[in-house]
Amino acid sequence: MAEKIERWYRLGLWSGIMVEQAVKKGLLTAGQAGEILEGGYEGE
Repeated sequence: MAEKIERWYRLGLWSGIMVEQAVKKGLLTAGQAGEILEGGYEGE
């Protein structure tokens, strides 16, 4: 699932906020979100 979310983010179909919500829902780990967002994931 992480690969799909990363591709959707790169294509502009997902926003950074949507990636962060995926972490909260358990679809991604904080580390995966950090890699996708490149600026790092702050998390809670």
